[in-house]
Amino acid sequence: MPDSLTMTAPRRLRPVPHTRVTFHAGFWAERSRVNREVTIPTQFQRLEEEGFIEVLDVDLPPKPLVRPINEYGLSMQMFFDSDFGKWIEAASYSLATHPDPAIESKIDFLVEKLDHAQLADGYLNSWFIRRDPKKRWTNLRDWHEMYSMGHLLEGAVAYFQATGKRRFLDVMIRCVDHIASRFGREPGKLRGYDAHEEIELALVKLYRATGEPRFLDLARYFIDERGTQDPHFFDEEARAHPGGKPFNFGTYEYSQSHRPVREQDEVVGHAVRAMYLYSAMADLAAEDGDAALKAALDRLWKHLTSRQLYVTGGMGPAVENEGFTRSFDLPNETAYAETCAAVSLVFWAHRMAAIDLDARYADHMELALHNGALSGVSLAGDRYFYENPLESHGQHRRWLWHYCPCCPTNLARLVASLGGYVASHDDQNVAIHLYAASTIDLDVAGKALRLNQQTAYPWDGDIRISVSAAEPVPATLWLRIPGWCREATVTVNGEAIDVVAATRKGYCGITRRWSEGDKIRLALDMPVERLHAHPDVGMDADRVALRRGPVIYCVEEADNVAPPQHMRLLPEPATVRDAPELLGGVVTLAIPATIDQTADWQDTLYRPEPACRIAGTMTAIPYFAWANRQPGGMLVWLRTGG
Repeated sequence: MPDSLTMTAPRRLRPVPHTRVTFHAGFWAERSRVNREVTIPTQFQRLEEEGFIEVLDVDLPPKPLVRPINEYGLSMQMFFDSDFGKWIEAASYSLATHPDPAIESKIDFLVEKLDHAQLADGYLNSWFIRRDPKKRWTNLRDWHEMYSMGHLLEGAVAYFQATGKRRFLDVMIRCVDHIASRFGREPGKLRGYDAHEEIELALVKLYRATGEPRFLDLARYFIDERGTQDPHFFDEEARAHPGGKPFNFGTYEYSQSHRPVREQDEVVGHAVRAMYLYSAMADLAAEDGDAALKAALDRLWKHLTSRQLYVTGGMGPAVENEGFTRSFDLPNETAYAETCAAVSLVFWAHRMAAIDLDARYADHMELALHNGALSGVSLAGDRYFYENPLESHGQHRRWLWHYCPCCPTNLARLVASLGGYVASHDDQNVAIHLYAASTIDLDVAGKALRLNQQTAYPWDGDIRISVSAAEPVPATLWLRIPGWCREATVTVNGEAIDVVAATRKGYCGITRRWSEGDKIRLALDMPVERLHAHPDVGMDADRVALRRGPVIYCVEEADNVAPPQHMRLLPEPATVRDAPELLGGVVTLAIPATIDQTADWQDTLYRPEPACRIAGTMTAIPYFAWANRQPGGMLVWLRTGG
């Protein structure tokens, strides 16, 4: 077939819906099963046990607070609606591929309560309806009303798309219309926005589900208005409602409202808020073709990935603001690295790849997904991390639930919808972003095309793709060549492709009429690499992190004769070992090392002589799988110079 398509990476591809991607074996099939069979059902159980669902009984007198008012005048209970929204969203994604009457009935149970609670004017927030109705819309800086509404809205869109039921969607459309009646630049409206971004990206989802331009207009208003006013909106709001406490964290950067979004060039403040904002900005840039918005996103992306990102794809080192401090401040043992932040980096990276097919976005999406996000849930699927440190002395243990349980449901909705992150397309192009044993069904210019991936990825770099098509489908297939891969080979029906010549922005493009029985083989070299941190990351000086393919490794005391803090890597290469019976089936690394001896130190804290060392072997496991066994030390950045 003559190459009638331009061999430059295409722009504005549509994600293949998660319902058209099936994980049929291996890594993500197992994690999807656990998410569906354990995580989602037990999360509803936790919501019941922790007293969350009771807050929706608006006709009854309020019970004592499940989460008391804290020193800032806040209760985590103010945000419970967001957990209902995320759980409904996760459960809906699961229903769309695996119908489950019991789960559907639980969603309907929550929808009934939410519908009943909604006020006549469309307002919907269980805290203010039941406990403090006169204070609604008086503190957008701290009380997260639109954040909670946004998560409910995302849940409503997902449930409508999964089942066709409109009740919850109509509830939330009434809520959105109420928001639109109160906020905007028109006379008589509040020129404000929620300090915790979320409603913006939810509105874009609603626009795409309904085609109603007013929803996109409202999202555009909230994005464009942020950080534009002098005096600042949050200051004006506080003056209008005396008695409020000073801004919790002292700066507008905390809520990314320090400048108009198109002028921002550094990621600052609360990490999850930032990622939600940038995700919404990417959505709007895609819809509007807004070059200034895309340019701002490019600056922010560069700043994050070159100065603020952990090697695991986590971000936000500080507990104080759940977010960013200064460039290169990436401590290990005290790393906050909230699970929600890594999850929302996946959201942002995926959206950036939809605007501009560039492997640097998908590379980071894959990094956060396999490491910083996935570490947030146990292998059994029912225990969690809020924080994801890169070093531990055994004090970090997973919990059944959290005082502020935003992370479990956030991760559940990501895993339940993961099929939607695998590939994207338009009428001339198909791009594969993530490799997994899966089947991808899509339409290209009205013609059905099925791509079946056979692979043990991420444990192996051998990916075989077979094509099914009732009639030939002319298209360019773009295969991501990950940035960690130093050598890749591609064949089509046994014929070699010149990967270097065919690659644009990290994707290898193959243009042809794809026909029944065509076979593509992609082989990605997957060596064990020792990564070094930038010299300004002082805490990682003279240390290395281990990476193999998309997986970052750590050393856990459970696999070794000593805590990893007592071990030093030797320069000899690692041995890669399949461990099908360990931690649900992983690949481990065995590396020659020395081990510091402590027996002869007794009660001595300091002495002129260093510790005696003996030769040994260090065993490393994937970072996402740590803290699933007995307590003990863990380390990502390993000492060298044994």
